[in-house]
Amino acid sequence: MRAPGPCAECGAGAAARYRCPRCGTAYCSVPCCRTHRERCAPAARREEEAAGPGSPPAPAASPGAPEDILGEEEEQDRVPPQKLQLLGESAELRGLLRNPHLRQLLLALEQARDKSSLLRRLMQEPLFLEFADCCLGIVEPAEEKENVLPI
Repeated sequence: MRAPGPCAECGAGAAARYRCPRCGTAYCSVPCCRTHRERCAPAARREEEAAGPGSPPAPAASPGAPEDILGEEEEQDRVPPQKLQLLGESAELRGLLRNPHLRQLLLALEQARDKSSLLRRLMQEPLFLEFADCCLGIVEPAEEKENVLPI
């Protein structure tokens, strides 16, 4: 996997872990994503208007494509967009996300420089484990899991 570069919004060096699906610009966090989106969306609308009605929308830039983010060895861990959409439709997950403590934990994870060590610590928190189990249960229901022991 390639090393992250500088954020196009705030300039933080080696922090840009995310890419805009529309234009491929790299950014480091949710606030930088929002800032970029405010600038990117009007530019995209202008391009669509210039192309004229009836013309197909421009495809997303390849730097933002999932293939760019995941290596071949990580391909098996990819979750299809249809299953990810189920997360947004889950009342149970929405209920968990109303918890201010869980929201604080997720925000801390988003802003952490060393996400992997923080994630290891968060996996010791019962509330975070409940959140992770809920997400996995939605994306990968029990009948689809490979390593489930028969009862």
